[in-house]
Amino acid sequence: MKKKRQPARKAGGRKPPKPLIGKLVIFGVGLIGGSFALALKRQRAVGHVVGVGRSRSNLLAAKRLGVIDEMATDPAVAVKNADLVLLAVPLGQTRAVLAHIAPHLASHTVVTDAGSTKRDVIESARRQLGATFSRFVPAHPIAGTEKSGAAAAFAELFEQRNLILTPEPETSARAMKLVRAAWKLAGMRILEMTASQHDRIFALVSHLPHLLSFTAVANIAGQANAPKLFQHTGGGFRDLTRIAGSSPEMWRDICLANRDAILSALDGYLSDLEAVRGMVEASDGAALEQKFAASRNARAKWLLKK
Repeated sequence: MKKKRQPARKAGGRKPPKPLIGKLVIFGVGLIGGSFALALKRQRAVGHVVGVGRSRSNLLAAKRLGVIDEMATDPAVAVKNADLVLLAVPLGQTRAVLAHIAPHLASHTVVTDAGSTKRDVIESARRQLGATFSRFVPAHPIAGTEKSGAAAAFAELFEQRNLILTPEPETSARAMKLVRAAWKLAGMRILEMTASQHDRIFALVSHLPHLLSFTAVANIAGQANAPKLFQHTGGGFRDLTRIAGSSPEMWRDICLANRDAILSALDGYLSDLEAVRGMVEASDGAALEQKFAASRNARAKWLLKK
């Protein structure tokens, strides 16, 4: 009678440790979703990664690069028996993805997101997930580059960066624990705040700077002699406009989702800009220097605390 084969064991006779996440499903295998997968793979914290997306060529690239282990086109099939589902899609797609997957989630599946706004995402999740909403953990990793797609992903993206969690009263402790552990393994520092606080803060420190960057490029591009003007730009213009290389679709959705907070941020900025215009118009060098010095000092203090 043949003996049963024993499962492979590590040296010393111990079984390999069970990964934190057996099956991870990522909707949107771009910079954020792909980097999350790579970071967890590097930590051996995930067993199998399934990628779902609109672009077959991007998914093929993700599989070729080892970002994902499997491609899927049917959301219902993709999320079957998943331990964690990450939504890393443009905000405009979030509601539809949640609606597609809601009936097919297992009783243990945790869903999280990586969206740059939180109130609208939470509202969509509450409506679409129903009783499963308690296993939805709203999250925002504060990391990124101006590049996109699976080829832009890298495992180190999240190291020593902040992750903002905005749980609701119903959010389950088990779901929170899993999401916190996963992002911590990816290298992130975990912070918590309310969704409203998050959206007000990031309208000022992230959404407004992106709008200014896009507008600075558009202002030059709209000039009759734009090619000549671009020819004479230097490092300052490149630094100011680097983030204008970001996804237009993503930033369109952010502006619409966080409309009220962004309008408030824009009003404040326009007021400051009008004040500076007045100083220039009045040739008030002392006021300009004072304004610039205050800004430089504030920036220096911020950098010291980073």
